[in-house]
Amino acid sequence: MAVQVTENTPTVALGPAVALSCRECGQRNPLGPIFACQDCFGPLEVAYDLPSGDPESLRKQIEAGPDNIWRYAPLLPVPADVADKPNLNPGFTKLVKADRLAAELGVTGGLYVKDDSGNPTHSFKDRVVAIAVEAARAFGFTTLSCSSTGNLAGAVGAAARRAGFKSCVFIPHDLEAGKVVMAAVYGGDLVGIEGNYDDVNRFCSELIGDPLGEGWGFVNVNLRPYYGEGSKTLAYEICEQLGWRLPDQIVIPIASGSQLTKIDKGLKELIALGLVEDKPYKIFGAQAEGCSPVSAAFKAGHDVVRPQKPKTIAKSLAIGNPADGPYVLDIARRTGGAVDDVNDEQVVDAIKLLARTEGIFAETAGGVTVGVTKKLIEEGLLDPSLTTVVLNTGDGLKTLDAVAPTSGPTATIRPDLDAFRAAGLAG
Repeated sequence: MAVQVTENTPTVALGPAVALSCRECGQRNPLGPIFACQDCFGPLEVAYDLPSGDPESLRKQIEAGPDNIWRYAPLLPVPADVADKPNLNPGFTKLVKADRLAAELGVTGGLYVKDDSGNPTHSFKDRVVAIAVEAARAFGFTTLSCSSTGNLAGAVGAAARRAGFKSCVFIPHDLEAGKVVMAAVYGGDLVGIEGNYDDVNRFCSELIGDPLGEGWGFVNVNLRPYYGEGSKTLAYEICEQLGWRLPDQIVIPIASGSQLTKIDKGLKELIALGLVEDKPYKIFGAQAEGCSPVSAAFKAGHDVVRPQKPKTIAKSLAIGNPADGPYVLDIARRTGGAVDDVNDEQVVDAIKLLARTEGIFAETAGGVTVGVTKKLIEEGLLDPSLTTVVLNTGDGLKTLDAVAPTSGPTATIRPDLDAFRAAGLAG
């Protein structure tokens, strides 16, 4: 249910953000806590009056900013003094040149891993929540909430405590234990819902329209237009870390699909602002076979995504009815990319491949992305001679169950040298 916004709605100062624009009909709405167009019910996204003028001056302004997402404040829906407010200050994570992984996969054009496990709660969700927090402040909310497959619950719990909000987050009842603990440790309310993520999301949509939800900012529902903009910072950082260059190819995991669509939006903004040279780039989407509605639609040539019931170890991507699925299809086709999927065994193999080649322990979503990258190369869909960026969106410590059965001590021995030699490990 959308909150009614009228001409009498108080204006808010969210930097260059000027309105909410419908992706379907283009209708503009005042900035407010709404997520659906009141004319056609299409999704809303933030429209801007972005800086104009000398690109080099803007580059220098960004480079002089803090080592977090607030260096890009002139391009985000946040107040000018955002860096001075209590926030987790995520972002500017490492872009790792992955030469050993490249050798394993046969990539010759340069392979990079954007490793977002270095964020405060160890996933990219800290980026989107940080933006949503500023919108929640602007609109006077007192409680932060969300529906979550795990990482978002922890990010909201931590950000709420840091920013002085109450929190109540909702998760499927069968999440990985590590993610449940991380969401609960911050002291806010954590509610398990019997069902999958889509059931949780439906419940939250109902709660927004009930008096029980009065004063609540649901970061990925009524604050979704602002929340989604946080993913643009991945595009900004990747290009800046490449020396203000667009990557030729980028592989992105798909849950709701919002991250992929906003990375594309960020790349287009950098081109429009003259911060990077305009050239073609390809965007690829990655899903787990046990929850691959967008991949299935892409392969079938469909424009509509048919919902699936998730059954995969990659629970952070287990959204059977992805809101941005149709837009992902458009972007993959427009850029000459593709959407593909891998099974659970391939996910585990890819997690281990990334760990043993680059020392990066990815959660299952990262395994999906690396696994799909490998598959795309083998199928001839991804060009190994081009500069390629692969996203790791979370820390493997959150999904230990996926690799625990096949990861353990090489040997268990007595504490003496003869036993070590007998184990065949010396030399």
